[in-house]
Amino acid sequence: MKGVLLVNLGSPKSTKTDDVKHYLDEFLMDERVIDLPRWFRTFLVRGIILKTRPKRSAKAYKKIWWKGGSPLIVLSERLKEKIKLKVSVSVSLAMRYGEPSIYTGLKELHKQGVSEVLLVPLYPQFAMATTETILVKAEELKEKYFSNMQFTSLPAFYNHPDYIRVLSNSIQESLKGKQWEHLLFSYHGVPNRHIRKSDITQSHCKMDGKCCFSESPAHEFCYRHQCEMTTQNVANYLELKEGTYSTSFQSRVSILGTWLTPYTDKTITSFAKNGTQNMAVVTPAFVSDCLETLEEIGMEAVEDFEENGGKKLHVIPCINDREDWVNVISRWIDEWAHKQIA
Repeated sequence: MKGVLLVNLGSPKSTKTDDVKHYLDEFLMDERVIDLPRWFRTFLVRGIILKTRPKRSAKAYKKIWWKGGSPLIVLSERLKEKIKLKVSVSVSLAMRYGEPSIYTGLKELHKQGVSEVLLVPLYPQFAMATTETILVKAEELKEKYFSNMQFTSLPAFYNHPDYIRVLSNSIQESLKGKQWEHLLFSYHGVPNRHIRKSDITQSHCKMDGKCCFSESPAHEFCYRHQCEMTTQNVANYLELKEGTYSTSFQSRVSILGTWLTPYTDKTITSFAKNGTQNMAVVTPAFVSDCLETLEEIGMEAVEDFEENGGKKLHVIPCINDREDWVNVISRWIDEWAHKQIA
């Protein structure tokens, strides 16, 4: 029997500081998020970061928390429920951090008699700290608890025509009738060393802004390349003029080394200071709206833009549980169920 496990990032159980601290501990202690020796990671996370960050993050979560709970969890649940109505196999939802955990999701499928599982990381682009950590965790749990299960994983879909169409349509609909001079594609940032570590050729990645656009097997696991291609494919689909769009990266943690540039916050401030009055920003590294889209972009970035001379920053929602996205991912699932997926 076949089944599907949709996996998103996760969220604290509540906006209480202790719950946020517990979530951040699980998240930041992941060796694929902070890829430093365990002794140093422990010192950094539990000795420094968790002393102050949970309280600040709890305040941020309170700003965006919905009546039904964490927006990311609520939206992921909605997506799951809509998909369940359209596919021919069992569907469960899990979070890499927090609940429902990957163990919980696999156990639910196991109880239903599922032995073949399609793992669907809800990230368009591959990264160590997103897709890779999900797949590694799932394999660990399989070996320990679900040895009779077989896993297949949905490949990164950053360049899939169906995804590009859905993302492009969501942008077009959000900006219909609105004035804008520049569209910024803001992706979650990662340390530069993550890009180099993911280079399976160990030689292609030069971090020079050019290697992303030359052919290489490294691109299968290169987050930066996949972000750049997402931007370019959408720009082509929407027939955007050169110079009216660009790519940036948000949510950096400077104490963890150098991160992908340009930075979103500095880019938005620069456009405002240089006279851009109306700007739009979309966040294609996220399928579901979350703290990074609703608070960091929807509140902080909007405030920064206006304080530095901008008039209006249009924030485009994630694709969330849009019907066209539900239809696309449901079709991918059914294609896998019938062994037609590429």
